[in-house]
Amino acid sequence: MKKVITFGTFDVFHIGHVSILERAKSYGDYLIVGVSSDDLNFSKKGCKPIYSEKDRRKIIKSLSCVDEVFSETSLDLKRQYINDFNAEILIMGDDWKGKFDNHKDQCEVIYLPRTPSISTKKIIEVVKSTE
Repeated sequence: MKKVITFGTFDVFHIGHVSILERAKSYGDYLIVGVSSDDLNFSKKGCKPIYSEKDRRKIIKSLSCVDEVFSETSLDLKRQYINDFNAEILIMGDDWKGKFDNHKDQCEVIYLPRTPSISTKKIIEVVKSTE
């Protein structure tokens, strides 16, 4: 069984999230998704996500292409997560291109193109502008 791992915040869930997760699953038999914890998201972006970590994990786990979900608590633990889950492939969006090449000694690293013209940040901006 080929295991694939990916990571993300997955806040304000949208079609781009579905697309990258479905494409990630197509590279293996078992998809593991690390969902950024609320604290990790705050440390990266200076704000908490719209949806709680618990809710974001539940949304991701409900997808038929996802086999396992866990909380990612640190960006510095990617190597450990890959080992802990025995992942053979790490998939990330191409906005991270090159940033995880240091894991190529551990597993295959693939960067997938993001869905054009959609992002959580853009959705939040549109919603705020209509208030």
